[in-house]
Amino acid sequence: MDDELMTIRQMCDAFEVTPRTLRFYESKELLFPIREGQKRLFTRRDRARLKLILRGKRFGFSLEEIRQLLDLYYVGDQQLTQLERTHDVALERLADMERQHAELGEAIKDLRQQISGVEVMISERRRKKA
Repeated sequence: MDDELMTIRQMCDAFEVTPRTLRFYESKELLFPIREGQKRLFTRRDRARLKLILRGKRFGFSLEEIRQLLDLYYVGDQQLTQLERTHDVALERLADMERQHAELGEAIKDLRQQISGVEVMISERRRKKA
């Protein structure tokens, strides 16, 4: 299957994406399927790129960051530049995610306290009513 061409439907099934998603990535020049009339055929290279695109999106990379990282594959230095830049971008993204995680933890803690306070008020009012 690695050397086979895949149709848009096969790609959608394999990667759990919609045809619209694949066409969008093609329009953004992230994927380059072979065009036979209206038919799109995706190569092994397209599958590898889509896997990286989806992983990058999962980690919060912008499409422009993903495009730049994918384009570095062709620098000709055995992907050293691509790996180094990917590492740098990933470290930046990890720092952002850790900051967001800490902020979310604080928000959850505050919300729990607010809920507890409301529960106390509800309990007090029910006792007074009874």
